[in-house]
Amino acid sequence: MLVAASGSIAAVKTPLLVSALVRAGAEVRCLLTPSAARLVSPVALACLSRHRCYQDADQWQPSEPRPLHIALAEWAELVIVAPLSATSLARWTQGLADGLLAGVLLACERPVLAAAAMNTGMWTQAAVRRNWQQLQADPRVWALDPAAGLLACDRIGEGRMASPELIELAAAHALMQADPAGHLPRDWAGRRLLVSAGPTVEALDPARLISNRSSGRMGVLIAQAARLRGAAVTLVHGPLNLPQAWLEGLCCEAVESAVQMGRALEANWPEADALVMAAAVADWRRRGGPAASKASKEITASALVGDLELVPDLLATLVHNRRRDQVCLGFAALSGDDATLQERAKAKIRAKGCDWLFANPIDRPGQGFGAAANGGCLLGLDRRPGAEPTLESIPTMDKSGLAHALLDRLLESLNQAAMPAGS
Repeated sequence: MLVAASGSIAAVKTPLLVSALVRAGAEVRCLLTPSAARLVSPVALACLSRHRCYQDADQWQPSEPRPLHIALAEWAELVIVAPLSATSLARWTQGLADGLLAGVLLACERPVLAAAAMNTGMWTQAAVRRNWQQLQADPRVWALDPAAGLLACDRIGEGRMASPELIELAAAHALMQADPAGHLPRDWAGRRLLVSAGPTVEALDPARLISNRSSGRMGVLIAQAARLRGAAVTLVHGPLNLPQAWLEGLCCEAVESAVQMGRALEANWPEADALVMAAAVADWRRRGGPAASKASKEITASALVGDLELVPDLLATLVHNRRRDQVCLGFAALSGDDATLQERAKAKIRAKGCDWLFANPIDRPGQGFGAAANGGCLLGLDRRPGAEPTLESIPTMDKSGLAHALLDRLLESLNQAAMPAGS
């Protein structure tokens, strides 16, 4: 892939992105505009990428057998512009080719990730917003809005380039989702998705708690995949064990207990088109709430168990209170052989009434809680009473790929639910 940096102080982060992509196994070549070359060393990028770093002066050298902007545009499976400055944005959207980067972007027929970075005052100017909207209309481009925070000019506001960790994540999604024409999907545009992720925590006393091993990875990847495909996403999450950068661009509500998660989901559910309940909600809590003081360790196990009660079923409650056009996907973390898992999953989808249920074994190496991969079976439930669930085996795959596969199914159900009754 080709990583290009234009003239923003955020270019000092580009070496971190290049290094991460190379460590992940990508072949990377780099390009700097003249302004970017004053901020980050071409030698550093050449060393990190193990390839020469291209600049404007290289464009028409006699040593190049073909026009360099054409050769680079055809070589790259994916182009990443990070950072994209206001000037480079304007050149791109106006079709100018007065530089190597500008020429590559016009010649490129492959997918492009663009991560804008600039001062807040520049970002909010009508001309910049107009150019940014025009760029977002390009079917080959996923445009990553800048984040809010402390900028190099000491101002606090929007304008920070998306974190290298998030750009790396988006690059993996883009390589998976681009079609042969280089187009990236925006099929979730105009939809609102509500996602839950991570574990919940039920305090027993000031020192002890009940939780589980969920990292939140699956739910967060689904949320980011839907956002990249155009959805407005609200993420309700428990304590996560993930890079904080993976939450950028999402509307997030952090919670701890099942009660807090239930309230947040119920508050956001009326405005949502679909729900993905990927959170691993703790099954038990202390009856009456946590003790005010730490219990003695001499307390017997039987007394502790007798003091517990089941947590209410959040998914079943949300399904019960949904509109006809709302669609729900649940998750079930199970154990046992395939036959046992499938029978338990069928019982769960009937009990909860959700449209889809992804059941994944957590007792197999390399998948499930905290792992990068997941697999299992996907069950679908016809809303007609007594309908038998459909069942499809899902092979173990990277959770990013699984996120898109599940979003595809959810979108199919949304489109069907939006059709007039009887059609």
